[in-house]
Amino acid sequence: MELHHDRHHAAYVSNLNTIAKDYPQIVDMPPVDLLEKLAELPDSIRTGVRNNLGGHANHTMFWTVMKAGGGKPSGQLAAAIDRDLGGMEMLTSDFNEAGGRVFGSGWVFVTVAPDGKLAIETRPNQDSPLMDGKRVLFGNDVWEHAYYLNYQNRRADYLKAWWNVANWTEIGNRYAAARAGTLAF
Repeated sequence: MELHHDRHHAAYVSNLNTIAKDYPQIVDMPPVDLLEKLAELPDSIRTGVRNNLGGHANHTMFWTVMKAGGGKPSGQLAAAIDRDLGGMEMLTSDFNEAGGRVFGSGWVFVTVAPDGKLAIETRPNQDSPLMDGKRVLFGNDVWEHAYYLNYQNRRADYLKAWWNVANWTEIGNRYAAARAGTLAF
């Protein structure tokens, strides 16, 4: 994960900073607003912002929702998982299946609506549900760079192992922030 963070994520930030040198107006927009308003950006930078700010937003979330011995969901989050996703066993199975079906590179996410309803979504490349005004509760990077050194081409094994580091305390905090309307990325 150090290589993933220090090279891949850092490259998204560096590339975005390069774009911002020629288009300083993007610095003044909150990142979530910028992602939601991609269509309003000049054609010359739209793809670069989409890929690099999307990658930055996705990875910023990714690093915060992992830690060794991440625990279990509790409280309102556990109730929402039971209500909307059929419980932890079904969530894990459906999430892993969705992540396994991503063609090429992309992400699998659990999104959270303002009313607290959860859903599983996938996105290609560095696209984010933020681009559609949705909030991300948590997600997993299914680009090969996320797992290839340890799992080679065994994405299913990586997805299964990832649950061992899901940080349920932080995911619970993200759920509360989403319900309060304060979750950014």
